[in-house]
Amino acid sequence: MKEVILDVEARVLSSKGGLAALRNSGKIPAVFYGKDIKPEYISVNSKSFISIIGENGANVIIDLNFKDGKKSAIVKSLQRNVLTQNPIHIDFQAISLKDVVEVLVPIHIDGIADGVKNFGGVMEFILREVRVKSLPKNIPQKISVDVSALGIGQGMTIADLPKMEGVEYVQDPSTLIVNVIAVVVEEEKPSEVGGSEAAQPEVISKGKKDKEGEDVVASAPATSTAKK
Repeated sequence: MKEVILDVEARVLSSKGGLAALRNSGKIPAVFYGKDIKPEYISVNSKSFISIIGENGANVIIDLNFKDGKKSAIVKSLQRNVLTQNPIHIDFQAISLKDVVEVLVPIHIDGIADGVKNFGGVMEFILREVRVKSLPKNIPQKISVDVSALGIGQGMTIADLPKMEGVEYVQDPSTLIVNVIAVVVEEEKPSEVGGSEAAQPEVISKGKKDKEGEDVVASAPATSTAKK
C-alpha cells in the first residue's frame, strides 16, 4: 500500500475572520480525532491536500505528520465552498489498520443505458455514494456499475452492486441507485395557439366624447319583441 504523508501544523480555535485569514494563506483548517484521542486542531497545506485527494481518491489513508510522529487517518468529513468547491474544513479520523471502519464510497456509472440511447429515456441519479464497512486497506476508491443494459422503467439498487471481498454494504439493499424513466411529451392544446384574445375582433368605438375626453362606446339597440 502506497504511503501518503501530509504535514500538519497545530492551530488554536479562532474567529470566523481568523479562519478566513488562514484559508487566504493557502491552508485548510482541520481537526484530528479518534477513539480515546483528544481532538487536535490543525491546518494542512491546501495544494498538498488537493493533490493527494486528486491522485488517490477521498478514502485514501493519510499519514498525518505531526511534530511527535505520524498518525494514520482517513478523511471523515470534507466541507467545500458552495461556489468554488474548494475545501474549507477537514475532519480527520484516526484509524488502526486492524480495525474495521465505515466510510462513503463514490459510485461510478459506466456505459449509456439502452433506454436512454435507443428509446429517448432519461437517467435519474438517485444515489452517488454508498456506505461500506471494511478494513482500511480494503476501502475501494470507487465502485463501478455498468448501466448499458437498463431499459425504460428499469434501475439498479445496492443489491446489484458488485461483491468485493472484505467490503460490506451497510445500506438497505433495496435502495435505488439509478433509474431510467420515459420522457413525457405534452401535446399542444388548440387554445394555447394564438390565445383566445387573438380571435377577438377589434372593437372600434363610435360614440361621442364624454367630458373627460374618452370615447364612450355606443350601446347596441335592444332587440324589440313587440309585434308589428
